[in-house]
Amino acid sequence: MEPDEFDAVVAAVRAFVREQVVPRENEIEEKDEIPAALRDKAAAMGLFGYALPQEYGGLGFSMTQDVRLSLEIGYTTPSFRSMFSINNGVAGQLLASTGTEEQKRRYLPRMASGELIAAFTLTEAEAGSDPSGIRTRAVRDGDVYVLNGSKRFITNAPLAGVFIVFARTGPQSTGPGGISVFAVDADTPGVTVGPPDHKMGQSGALSAEVFFDDVRVPASALVGEREEEGFRVAMRSLARGRLSVAAMCVGLARRMLDESVAHASISRQGGRPIGEYQLVQAMLAESHAELYAARAMVLEAARAYDSGEDRRLAPSSTKLFCSEMAGRVADRAVQIHGGMGYMRHVPVERFYRDVRLFRIYEGTSEIQKLIIGRQLLREHT
Repeated sequence: MEPDEFDAVVAAVRAFVREQVVPRENEIEEKDEIPAALRDKAAAMGLFGYALPQEYGGLGFSMTQDVRLSLEIGYTTPSFRSMFSINNGVAGQLLASTGTEEQKRRYLPRMASGELIAAFTLTEAEAGSDPSGIRTRAVRDGDVYVLNGSKRFITNAPLAGVFIVFARTGPQSTGPGGISVFAVDADTPGVTVGPPDHKMGQSGALSAEVFFDDVRVPASALVGEREEEGFRVAMRSLARGRLSVAAMCVGLARRMLDESVAHASISRQGGRPIGEYQLVQAMLAESHAELYAARAMVLEAARAYDSGEDRRLAPSSTKLFCSEMAGRVADRAVQIHGGMGYMRHVPVERFYRDVRLFRIYEGTSEIQKLIIGRQLLREHT
């Protein structure tokens, strides 16, 4: 896509988010779902496949283009992005990079159009921050694999038409080895999705448990050419996802700062706007400085990702900083709003709850620190 064409896409998404999604945020919060009209519009704009390869119906955006778009999408409720993030992110990228040609043609065009929602089915009760603890098993039985196990906190599980499932095929019971990945259609006998989770925030982003009871899938459901490559390809997909999450944090921080500035300009105490008080100005200044640094960090990390220069250290560093930054900006936003910031239906109250998840999913802050520390030591030796 030529730069002017891409700029037009960004402008259209910015207008859509601010003019159509933002006004319906309270509705999304109350109903815990994205309105069908917004989903249809997002699909028509290509948002379900902007990061998928063009030959399979996507727009083929680079990492830099991905984060620039996410900066705009992040301006509203995070649940809006969740609707199509797995298609563009961890699930779609895994299929695009590792899947067989048959799998790509079967799933990616429908994912890009929004007809098919994918779910990245990795997390388990004892395998969250450390996915090497996976216990779900897939046993080869002639021309099929038989899957047994359960997953939890699976984003889009109630909506998914295909699950990208990680399961053990090797003899190891723990550790990163012996894990394979499968594309399992949601209507396969033995697949059961539990009720939607009741979460602290991000209403409208549905997640649930998924159970696999003697689920029989053809050998062709194995993603890739060989078994036991699941852990490696999962980590590779997560690295790109971490940059998208970081950009989302920056977009939402921009919204929270805008809400804070607007409130400080009109809310009065002591006969004058609270924005005239220096300690309020200090909170606004701190948020702006961190937001400015985070935005620059995201764009530079995306550039390094596209060039192949750094696809490990920079994504983890950026995700760590931006997710922590968003939490601090949210806290200041509530403080600037005072009592109003504690009231439901005030945007910063909702965002305060929403941003807490950013420090947990796509790898917790603690996991990012371990990745960064180990990589620095590895590079030194």
